[in-house]
Amino acid sequence: MKKKLSEEQEILALKRAAKYRREFLGNVSHELKTPIFNIQGYIHTLIDGALEDPNVNRKYLLRTSKSIDRLISIIEDLEILANLESEELLMDVTDWDLIDLVNELFEFFEIKSSEKNIKLSLDSNFDSLFVFADKEKINQVLLNLISNSIKYGKDGGCITIKIEKKEKNSLIHVVDDGIGISSENISRVFERFYRVDKGRSRSQGGTGLGLAIVKHIIEAHEQKIDISSQVNKGTAISFTLKNSIK
Repeated sequence: MKKKLSEEQEILALKRAAKYRREFLGNVSHELKTPIFNIQGYIHTLIDGALEDPNVNRKYLLRTSKSIDRLISIIEDLEILANLESEELLMDVTDWDLIDLVNELFEFFEIKSSEKNIKLSLDSNFDSLFVFADKEKINQVLLNLISNSIKYGKDGGCITIKIEKKEKNSLIHVVDDGIGISSENISRVFERFYRVDKGRSRSQGGTGLGLAIVKHIIEAHEQKIDISSQVNKGTAISFTLKNSIK
């Protein structure tokens, strides 16, 4: 009886995996088709005569360039995700100052956040806090999280990075007061290509892979990540990093 149950579970697991692959391939196809069809349409318009019209040729070339950038972004994110999942992505784990990295990212996002009048703030009791992790990968994690918070933040809102040092790990919270995520969607936000509001997300850019990459990077460090959110109140994504012995 136990063997039969085990076989049934294995069959169900294989069916789920097959369904997941079909959904993923369908999503990849859809995401790639959108910029490809846009590029095709712009080029055909130019060939059909718009190339000779100085009022529209530059506009269509710029739109083509934007669609190509989006296509490259999707492919690059897919490559990162594939490497993370196959464990072929090499980890360069060193000691470095997390506070310095957060301040550098705040400078990087200064213009983008000011466009929506969003305040970036750091809540920490430390002038420096050394962690043991891959700095480039964690930079990508925070880059994605802050970018998302700005993208879905409210005008005049606030994004706070709160850092708590525990005995062995540091706990990092990226907290915003933006549009939030409903309870029925929150369990799926780390899925590849999953979007809470597909129309709005595509219009604001992004590949739908950012949070999936974030999750894989944190788990590749053998650390934990969690999310909590309320509609119209905001979102908090929290993850841990191993403390340096310094």
